Amino acid sequence: MVQVDNMTLSVPLEHLQDSDAMLSREWLVTNGLGGYASGTLLGAPTRRYHGTFVPDLPSPWGRTVMIPRLDEEIMVEGESVLLSGIEFEDGRLQGDLTKVISAFTREGQTPVWRCSFKGRQLEKRVIMPYGHNSVYVEYRLLEGDPVRLHLRPFVTFRMLDAPLHDARKPPFPLTVRDGRYEMSLSENAPSLKMCLRPHAGVFVADSLLSEGVSYRVDRDRGAEHVESLASPGYFSADLMPGRPIAFVASMEPWEHLEFTPEEIFDAEAQRLNKFVAQLPNGSQHDIERWLTLAADQFIVLPGSRMEEQALAKASGNEARTVIAGYHWFTDWGRDTMISLDGLTLCTGRHQEARSILRTFANYIHDGLLPNLFPEGQRKALYHTVDATLWYFHALDRYHRVTGDSETLLALRPILQSVIEHHQNGTHFGIGVDRHDGLLRAGAEGYQLTWMDAKVDGWVVTPRRGKPVEIQALWYNALRCMVQWGEMAGEEASQWDVMATRARQSFNERFWRQEGGYLFDVIDGEQGNDPSFRPNQILAIALQHPILDEPRWRAVVDAVAQKLLTPVGLRSLSRDHRDYKPMYFGDLRARDAAYHQGTVWAWLIGPFIDAWLKVYKDASKARDMLGGFRSHLLESGIGTVSEIFDAEPPYHPRGCIAQAWSVAELLRVCRKTRQVLEPL
Repeated sequence: MVQVDNMTLSVPLEHLQDSDAMLSREWLVTNGLGGYASGTLLGAPTRRYHGTFVPDLPSPWGRTVMIPRLDEEIMVEGESVLLSGIEFEDGRLQGDLTKVISAFTREGQTPVWRCSFKGRQLEKRVIMPYGHNSVYVEYRLLEGDPVRLHLRPFVTFRMLDAPLHDARKPPFPLTVRDGRYEMSLSENAPSLKMCLRPHAGVFVADSLLSEGVSYRVDRDRGAEHVESLASPGYFSADLMPGRPIAFVASMEPWEHLEFTPEEIFDAEAQRLNKFVAQLPNGSQHDIERWLTLAADQFIVLPGSRMEEQALAKASGNEARTVIAGYHWFTDWGRDTMISLDGLTLCTGRHQEARSILRTFANYIHDGLLPNLFPEGQRKALYHTVDATLWYFHALDRYHRVTGDSETLLALRPILQSVIEHHQNGTHFGIGVDRHDGLLRAGAEGYQLTWMDAKVDGWVVTPRRGKPVEIQALWYNALRCMVQWGEMAGEEASQWDVMATRARQSFNERFWRQEGGYLFDVIDGEQGNDPSFRPNQILAIALQHPILDEPRWRAVVDAVAQKLLTPVGLRSLSRDHRDYKPMYFGDLRARDAAYHQGTVWAWLIGPFIDAWLKVYKDASKARDMLGGFRSHLLESGIGTVSEIFDAEPPYHPRGCIAQAWSVAELLRVCRKTRQVLEPL
């Protein structure tokens, strides 16, 4: 079997013998369509989002939990060993994995468990073929006499965000023919196919209802966390040395499921090796290799918006978008544009960067880029002020790396319209203030910046007025327009005048002499907001800094002192009355802490950019990234979490895999190494 070269992460054995340690670590496999398979190392699901098979179905469904659980039982010499696990409402934890597991590794993107018992050594691995709504769970007997394998899938049909009690449950119509087992789970939805590959064993019709299944992460979040799961029966087969067996679940036509597991795994390894091969020699054994593979999981075809793919192909292009985070985020405009550099340009995926930029350009409406696409829906939501401005940054980075002026010039009329809409005023109170040339934004009940927590109508950080990073992004966009206009041989003085005025007003109005840093918002509902937040770092970090250079060092030093941690920047300084050191509790408590101290990993990117402009010490900047190395073996194995607690030990929270966390860390890893070791 082909493996991804030198790409193995191993979890220490002591963590594998501790149930809680295994429950706190998760694996993730994706398929390039937005679908995924994911769970804990112990096999017991701890989130409503976990599942052996969660495909992304065409609208109106989107990502849908189809097989939330697969019970794996090995029969050896009259004894039963349960390799999977489950936790019940009464606290019982069922499963034998901690007694028999000998290793857990992540090879490329593939989670691999190895177990030893009664003279046998068994290996299990999970993969989703790229571009297919299918999952393969392969079992391989490495050593010892044959064993009997029982695989019991629990089947449901629950849209990702639907309440647990809304899930469609069996009995579902089951069709059986020549080793093919097909179930119709919902009207007008594709049918679920299940089988063993290669053809082996039998299916035993033995329905089972498992009641009181509990998801501890949802329980700790104060959310609905108990459901009953039903299984129509189980597959039974003899597992012998040299003859691996894979359980396959799929929404694809049957003819797509005739490949052997080995062919599927080899194809995936070859695909990933192409990305790793593009890495410079200096990063052959570095964190960059892992982040390159992690980045691949976020770049997807818009799986539920099939018409978007068809339209792109008809015009000779490919539709691409970015999943903001697993398990529950869809594609967000802001996250996509911030992530574009790290996910695509740093990994040599220039064609996909172009496709992403063109895909999102099709959705610009009244001068605004979409904030997000709701799960399973075709229509975007536009309540954002910064996503559109990040688009200019992403396109600028794309052009600087690729030199693709054709794409830039093709998109330029759209960007001119964007500037005009902002100049004249567009939705959500977004528009240029004629008095100072700065960009204002704000509408009652809406959260328009990246600090966008909202619960029960409460916008936690409304930031209505003129947020500091919005001015930095606005100025950067205007300066880009000047450069692009000159490149096109067209008059660009109007953008230059607007940029010059905005910069002058910014430096006159945002500097807070007391403390030597920048206001977070000016002209807000309560006047100027002196809260010390990381947003000010973008006034230095962007390609065209809006802040006057003599003030850079003061801001960078203050941010380093008050906000820098080993895993990113705090979202609020400790001395603020609203500072929250931990992100935990029910939804209201969590949202109250989301941007009130909680550490965000993605912010390490702009901080390093600004720090290097001031200190030009790549070696020390690289040292600031060291805290992320150990993180690759906690939470989501081999990837980077969305957020962390604001105080040691900086416990990872939120999504286990976040696009801009991975992208910005990869980008500054590459940037600091390039300074040290020029290519």
